[in-house]
Formats: sequence, structure tokens, C-alpha cells
Amino acid sequence: MSARQDVLRRGVLLLALAGGAQANTAVEPNTRVPAAVMHYAPSGFPDRIVASPLQDGASGFAVSWRTDASVSAPILEIVVAGDSPDMGAPRRLAAASRAQATENGQAHQHHVRVDGLQADTLYAWRVQGDRTWSAWHHTRTAPAPGQPLTLLYFGDTQNKNVSLTTRVVREAMRHAPDARLALYAGDLVSGGDGEDDNEWGEWFEAAGALPTSMVVAPAAGNHEYFEEFEDTPRERRVLGAHWPLAFALPGNGAPGAQATSYWFDYQDARVVVLDGTSALDLGTAQAQARWLEQVLAGSPARWNLVMVHQPMFSPRQDRENRLLREHVLPVLERHRVDLVLQGHDHVYGRRGGRVAGQATPQYLVSVAGAKQYRLSTQARASMAPVAEDTQLFQVLRIDGQHLRYEARTATGRLYDAFELVRDGDGRQLHERSEDRIGPRDCPRALSPKGRGDRCWE
Repeated sequence: MSARQDVLRRGVLLLALAGGAQANTAVEPNTRVPAAVMHYAPSGFPDRIVASPLQDGASGFAVSWRTDASVSAPILEIVVAGDSPDMGAPRRLAAASRAQATENGQAHQHHVRVDGLQADTLYAWRVQGDRTWSAWHHTRTAPAPGQPLTLLYFGDTQNKNVSLTTRVVREAMRHAPDARLALYAGDLVSGGDGEDDNEWGEWFEAAGALPTSMVVAPAAGNHEYFEEFEDTPRERRVLGAHWPLAFALPGNGAPGAQATSYWFDYQDARVVVLDGTSALDLGTAQAQARWLEQVLAGSPARWNLVMVHQPMFSPRQDRENRLLREHVLPVLERHRVDLVLQGHDHVYGRRGGRVAGQATPQYLVSVAGAKQYRLSTQARASMAPVAEDTQLFQVLRIDGQHLRYEARTATGRLYDAFELVRDGDGRQLHERSEDRIGPRDCPRALSPKGRGDRCWE
């Protein structure tokens, strides 16, 4: 019996200390799916539909979706969106399908590349199931360089996605209705508890309309991997079966990490996604650093963003991602990458690079989901602002020579904000202090499960 099922069976209430007083707090399971219930079983109706970027975001996007095993050669239809229900004859594209066995039954995952599209154009598209179709979804291709762009960045979602991540996603879309791109910094799910497919089902349910109204670019986190041969001399990290099937990614990654690293150009930004788990645990740090060097050296973009799950400078106590700092950090600093977007440590923290007086890189760590850790003493001394016990999302707005960044809480309150301004070949950093709320720290001595190293489970 899993720990989650045991909690469901016994309905255990644990005591948490909040502000020095005891309070009864129910420990919520990782998903809302009761044991033995197949809420997320695949069917002939298409679900888990998500658009992901091509290498050139202006020319199209790729789409992935799921059905049951009865669907083996489905179609995607796409047409320029129009105001009439009659939008004209759509272009039809056949998908490639792969089988997947899960605790919720046999599924087929379908991928299709949709290229040859016009830049900055709204398209309507739908995907096929078993004698049925999805809704018509609207996705706009990337604008040409020089046009404004809004994008979203989320730290780890991971736990209790439907229960507590849903509100963050909806608030983010409310604050950035013009967003065309969403970046997820890894650990989308927790995994490893026999509920992997339920967790992926919850991630897509929590995301709602986001994965079909904009393109989604995720990083793989350590929880997208599992431990094979755990607690034996043969123990090793293995990428989970869902990752390469859930998204149709560009496929231009680093040697040894082709399935989990990639890059793409989107308007005035080049986005490079690394796999920190592969770098730290599977020996690909040097290969990814060499690949990153080449991708950044060849970048024509005005702004360069790098996303990786594990931080260069960890704000959590007793974490030191040495191989990333040894091999990847020098590349980020040498190329003066504008933003390094990270997760993993379940707190918020921001700091500049190693060279005093330089505006870039700006290193960001954030968390969108329910699990909340505690800040280290070093993080409080070297990062500003920082936060504990806070679900966040980030809105980035790129407009010519300006990149504006906002970190907002789950209720939409502004927690951090700054602007980078291009000044010749350099950058200027302008802090925005107005309208920010005050610092947030964990008010509890122990988590609901009685852990002193966490604020919330």
C-alpha cells in the first residue's frame, strides 16, 4: 500500500505548529483520485492536448494528444481562424502514434508537427479521436522579431496539481491574457508512487486551456525521472515513460540528453532548455555545456533565456549542484544570458551573476505548486527578494529594447519586479519597488507532517 493510499484509508490527521499554536491539519493526498479509481482512463475522446514550440516559433508548432489504443492513425486539422463557423477547408496532417501502458490502461500518444504557417497568425486546429474530434483550439504563431511578446514562467507544480496548481494557472492567464508561450521549469509531477498517470492527468486538468491557447515549453526535473533498481548497486536514474510522449519537443538537444534538452527561437528571444538531472546524475554536464556554448554563440536573438530545473545557486539549505556550477555556469556568465529560469528548491529567490555591477545574468528560482521548502541562511544573505510559503507565477514582457519581469503570488499580488534595458551591447537593471507586497516567510515551525525542513507538503 502506498503512503497516499494509507492516508486515504486511515484519514489520519496530523498536528502542525502554526505561529507557536497547535492546529489540526488534514494531510491532503498528492492527487484527488481515490485508490482503485480510474478517473483518468484513456478513451476514444482526445485528451491531454498540448502545443509545443518548433525550433522556429513563427513557422508553426507541434501537437501531442492522447487517446485509447483503438486510435492508431489520427488526423490534425488546421486552418486560419475566422469569424464564421465556416473557416474554409482545413489542412489535414497525419500523426505518428506510440503505445503506452499505464495504471489507467493502454493508451496511444499522438504527435504531429505543424509547420509552414504564417508568422503572427491565429490558427484554429483540432485533433481526431475514435469517430470524434476535439474542440477547435486557437493558437497564434510567434510574431516576427521586433514585435511585443508576453510569456509565462512557472516553477515546480509537482504536487496536488488539481487542488492547488489550478488557481495559479488561472490567475496567470488572467494577468497575461496575451501570453503566447508558457515555460515550466520542471517537476511537473511528483511520480514514483504508482500514480504517475493520475499525476499527469491532474497536471493537464490543472493547466486547463493553457496548453492549447499557447505553446508550452517544459524542462525535465528530477521527478520526471525514476530510480531503477533502487537501493541496489545497479541503481540509476531513468527518464519516466510519460516525458517523451506527453510533449512533441524540437529534438535538437545536447548529446546524451536529446529527449530532454532543446532550444527554439520565439520572436526576439532564444530559449534554451537544459536537463539538470542528466547533467548531475548521468554524466552529461560537459556535453550540455558544450552544446549550450554553440547554441548561444549562434544566437541572433536580442534576448537569451536559459531554463534548467536545478539552480546554479541553490536557495535551499544543504544543496550544491556542483557539476552545473562547474560546467554550465561559466557559459551562462560568459554569454551574459539575460534570465536563467529555475525551480527545484520550492522557494523564491533572485540574484545577479558573479560579476559585480553587471545586470545579467539574473538567476530566478520559483515554485508554483503546493510543496514549500525553507530558505537557507546563505540565500537570505545573497538573494533579494526571497520568499517562503508562497505559490507564484511569473509574467515576462519583451518589447524591443525592454524586458519586463513580474513575479506574482497565487492571488495576483506583485512580489518582485524589474526591467532589463538594452544599452548597446550591455544591459541596465531597473528595479521596480512600487506596488510590491512585503517579504513572506513560513509562519509554521513544522510542516503538516511534522517536518522542520519544509513549510508545506
